[in-house]
Amino acid sequence: MNEKPRHDLATTGNLEALYPALAERCLTAGWHKARPSLWPTPRGAFHPRHWRYSEARLAMDLAGEWIGTELAERRNLLTFNPVGDNDYATARTLVSAYQMIKPGEHARAHRHTPNALRVVLDAGPGLYTVVDGVRLPMCPGDVLLTPNWTWHSHYNDGPDCAYWIDMLDVPLVHLLEPMFFEPHPDEYQATTSTPDESPYRFTQAAAEASLAQMAPGADGCRKLVLDSQTHMPTMALSFTSVPEHATLHLPRSTANRILAVSGGRGRAQVGDLSFEWARGDLFVVPSWTACRIEAEAATLLFQASDEPVLRALGFHREESPVRA
Repeated sequence: MNEKPRHDLATTGNLEALYPALAERCLTAGWHKARPSLWPTPRGAFHPRHWRYSEARLAMDLAGEWIGTELAERRNLLTFNPVGDNDYATARTLVSAYQMIKPGEHARAHRHTPNALRVVLDAGPGLYTVVDGVRLPMCPGDVLLTPNWTWHSHYNDGPDCAYWIDMLDVPLVHLLEPMFFEPHPDEYQATTSTPDESPYRFTQAAAEASLAQMAPGADGCRKLVLDSQTHMPTMALSFTSVPEHATLHLPRSTANRILAVSGGRGRAQVGDLSFEWARGDLFVVPSWTACRIEAEAATLLFQASDEPVLRALGFHREESPVRA
């Protein structure tokens, strides 16, 4: 097939004639860009956002009447950031979702290159996940890891519906493009061991015990960084305890952060967004956005961020902490 005739570069008589000839060749003059490519401080497209667990739980209960795990491999609600045509990512590199599984349901096994974790909100006995054959209980407050390319599936053998939060680095994988996904050939993986402890499971009780032994900061808050990066190097995970009536300031950082309220209630100011939050709620603090958290009751916050990625690439910057 003959190509459409193009402008002859040699015959362009001035700059204005040169520009369309360059464009036909997928070239553009750096001095004539349609929009800037460099700016003095981060200019993020994603906005602060808050999601209520009470609303998500009600919606999943309703959906549970109409759709089961035989139709939806995961009954989950994505917390997407409404910017442009985005209908998936919570932050530039991270996504979170609420998930529910009914009594007697089993979520089929699969594996993928994105890293994932679960923050359990409400669950009775009989809820567990299996990661590469290892059975791990899922109790309220637990954080469970399913690292890159591990088989994982979820089971609810108890009498109650179970609810948790998923956090994954899928948007980062979308950006870098090394996405692989594979359903388990047998649909449900076999359980090979049931250990008392696992590097893939962090209990809230253990986290609270460690926090209680730490010296508080000047604001009265304590932060526990989980030993998780050996297994999930793209995310930093932590718990922060905020005493009643205390204020936690998160300075602006180039990292993206998603926070889940494991317990407590209060108010927050994230960038220009003000809201009240309660147990089970989620909110996102995008890159280079300041955040102030005021606890009305003793509070425990779980945080996942892409800080390790920024640090590994030399892109991490953070403002000096705000003094109360």
